[in-house]
Amino acid sequence: MGISRTHACMKKIAFLSNLVNKRASGSRLFSVESGRRGDFDEVLSRGKRFAAVWGNGDFGRLGLCNLESKWRPNPIPPSAFGDQSLKEVACGGAHTLFLTENGDVYATGLNDFGQLGISETQDYSPELRWVSSIPKRIVKISAGYHHSAAVTEDGELYSWGKNANGQLGLGKKAQKIIPIPCKVECLEGVAIRAISLGFEHSIAITDNGEALSWGDGESGRLGHGHESSILGFQKTSSEYTPRLIKSLEGIQVKSVSAGMLHSACISEDGSVYVFGEKELGKWGFGKAKNVTTPSTVNALPYSDEVACGAYHTCVITNGGELYSWGTNENGCLGIGCTNVSYSPERVQGSLSTQPVIKVSCGWKHTAAVSGGHVYTWGWGGSNGTFQDDGHSPGGQLGQGDDMDYVEPMLLDFHKSIRALDVSCGFNHTAGLFESSN
Repeated sequence: MGISRTHACMKKIAFLSNLVNKRASGSRLFSVESGRRGDFDEVLSRGKRFAAVWGNGDFGRLGLCNLESKWRPNPIPPSAFGDQSLKEVACGGAHTLFLTENGDVYATGLNDFGQLGISETQDYSPELRWVSSIPKRIVKISAGYHHSAAVTEDGELYSWGKNANGQLGLGKKAQKIIPIPCKVECLEGVAIRAISLGFEHSIAITDNGEALSWGDGESGRLGHGHESSILGFQKTSSEYTPRLIKSLEGIQVKSVSAGMLHSACISEDGSVYVFGEKELGKWGFGKAKNVTTPSTVNALPYSDEVACGAYHTCVITNGGELYSWGTNENGCLGIGCTNVSYSPERVQGSLSTQPVIKVSCGWKHTAAVSGGHVYTWGWGGSNGTFQDDGHSPGGQLGQGDDMDYVEPMLLDFHKSIRALDVSCGFNHTAGLFESSN
């Protein structure tokens, strides 16, 4: 998928967002208030790990049973998940997945391609819905722009949602829309350890540390290289079933991330590899054309975790330092400016005082967890592409306004909460929290 087509899909999300809110209320709904302290106190009193959500609420992607956007974090009570503690949260394009400690998956938000995994044919759900058709306990989840996936405790992979370019890994004859979770049968006997979904592609790590990728491979985002016919015309770049990334064969991979038009992974020896669309300097080794097989980013210390956004990339090193590079639209790199960075730069400021343990990249915003707190920066909404009728589609930074921030900003909303994880969607964000007492 080229950049023009990708932006067209992004605009479609925005158009549908406007349409659904006008149908629902005659105007867009926004709430600038955060969850009241009493709401958080009540959730904390249950003694369970819980989610808080903020940002654009179109299609009910926040799971708060309405279409309101929230500019500050709002908690979702454990009662919404059968009084279970949460283990993971994953934000997609306009939908969100939640994983409970007992291995149940819940979904909310846009469902135009069946990405919620529910049997009902409804375009969206503002209420949390239990994804009931997975027969085993789930231990990992991931949300792409229009598709979803889950890994079971014995390493089986289930996927659902949009499948136009094979991103579900179900084979070339599979339907273009799969509304309920389906087991990726071709992986029989192969245990999956981790999964990351991008715009229209997917990447996974097996128990043996092998990297697999499938879906739309345009721009080289799958890492398989381009093949040409005898006449010089490029063959289809899509892979409809998981395929081993051959140039990484023999390399143990521990972290993967699928972005919009590029991908990245980290090996067990701490090396960072990137591949895919390289326009506008989203990579870390200068200006060049697309790179269709994994290439090493040399200017980084030993690294542990990687996250890819639309046009930017973040890496956490073994020492808890955060590095970023890419287009830096709206300040999404967190380096104090909006200049493009062609090589990794360390994210400084308040975020550098304690080790970073988690990072997530949205379309043009970023969030990280450090010292038990969430920090956010980048696109807040006011300078976004899709401003409509004087209303902002933002709030994804959770700072109480729709301003852009070019360096990490502490998300300070309750003194007795410890942040554990964070996930960025297109223009919404969710975090996983517990009591710090």
